[in-house]
Amino acid sequence: MNDLSKLLSPLGNSDGNQDYSQLIRWFRQATPYINAHRGKTFVMMLSGEAVAHPNISNIIHDIALLNSLGTRIVIVHGLRAQLDAKLEQQNIESQFVQGFRVSDQATMDAAIQASSLIRSQLETRLSMGLPNSPMHGARVRVASANVITAKPAGIIDGIDLQHTGLVRKIDTVAMNTLLDLGNVVLLSPLGYSPTGEAFSLSYKQVASEIAIALQVDKLIAFTDRDGISNAQGQLLRELDPASAQNNIADQDQNSEFIRCAKTAIASVEGGVPRAHLMHYANDGALLQELYTVDGAGTLIQSANFEVTRQATEDDIPAIIDIISPLEKQGVLVRRDRDKLEEEIDYFTVVEREGLIVALAALYPYDCDSGEIACIVTHPDYRNGTRGANLLNTLEVNARAAGIQRVFVLTTQTAHWFIENGFSEIQLDDLPEAKQSLYNYQRKSKVLSKKL
Repeated sequence: MNDLSKLLSPLGNSDGNQDYSQLIRWFRQATPYINAHRGKTFVMMLSGEAVAHPNISNIIHDIALLNSLGTRIVIVHGLRAQLDAKLEQQNIESQFVQGFRVSDQATMDAAIQASSLIRSQLETRLSMGLPNSPMHGARVRVASANVITAKPAGIIDGIDLQHTGLVRKIDTVAMNTLLDLGNVVLLSPLGYSPTGEAFSLSYKQVASEIAIALQVDKLIAFTDRDGISNAQGQLLRELDPASAQNNIADQDQNSEFIRCAKTAIASVEGGVPRAHLMHYANDGALLQELYTVDGAGTLIQSANFEVTRQATEDDIPAIIDIISPLEKQGVLVRRDRDKLEEEIDYFTVVEREGLIVALAALYPYDCDSGEIACIVTHPDYRNGTRGANLLNTLEVNARAAGIQRVFVLTTQTAHWFIENGFSEIQLDDLPEAKQSLYNYQRKSKVLSKKL
């Protein structure tokens, strides 16, 4: 049982009562992500091995939960394990060429049978709603459609791959129509040519092509590993495509995981903002990856998805949530909502997937001075460089406004400002307007930096 599973299971205390405190804390932390993911489109890659694993029931449960929270979901399933079993039963040996299975008519027929069985199993699980929950019976609508136009993979190394194909085109209009109606769209790795010829496709290529064509927000791959690890075996939580490629370069390029990782990399390079790799055997991995800070696998993303921007009135509730604990501790001067509304144009925030993770303010005082105040990072995102980056942003903005020096009043972080180029000054060195507002009870240190 992973950390998220423990949180979602009420904890018994010594009196035999249930302790929901950890669950409540997790749910509050997850709320910004719930809001951020609502209305977004995710493509889920489920390998045949994932479908056959006992944890598939929990995965489907979590997908149904995502759907109930307003996420648009496309599931693309694989069938390698099931197809291998069928071919073995029929004493049919497969031939592979550069990773492609040669699909003669008998293999194609077996692939269609395996696909039909898997799709039926997944539809049944999804249509059951959320068992053992208040949403039992709240059925998830599942739709399948012929939205993939395929073409033959052709001849490789002199061998005709026959009914093995490649994706030629995705009917995005039909898919968006189904998603707009609230359906979970379930697709098999099969495609048809304009003349009606059937082809067996790679579910990884299908998922990637759909993700790129639909311009989805995330591609999520359930694999046989937690994610990409470094040479020391440490799981790497966030990577860009180049770093991800470098970390898998020395591994078996024909393994199922590496093929999934390459699919994720190619999808991000093709325009999908984020791709996630996680283990299909880990109960709750999907929820942990999407609704917690640390996640459960590896995130591959095209660029820094934290944006530094000027704050707006819509950010005020999040700002209050971040600064209120520090105000109660006396670290920050108390600001009520009205004051924040008046001063919001002075604030700069760092936003990560819809969540405000850091903030700071720059108050101009006279023709050449400005005060830097309220540099705060969300508790879940500390021990990074966001504070220093924000300070640098404010200094750049100050220079652009013609400010020649900035000052700060602090009771607890003087050492940090000194490390970032500030030096202590006297109260008399402050602008007169600021001197008149000095709180002698707080006894804040005054520091300044020339720009």
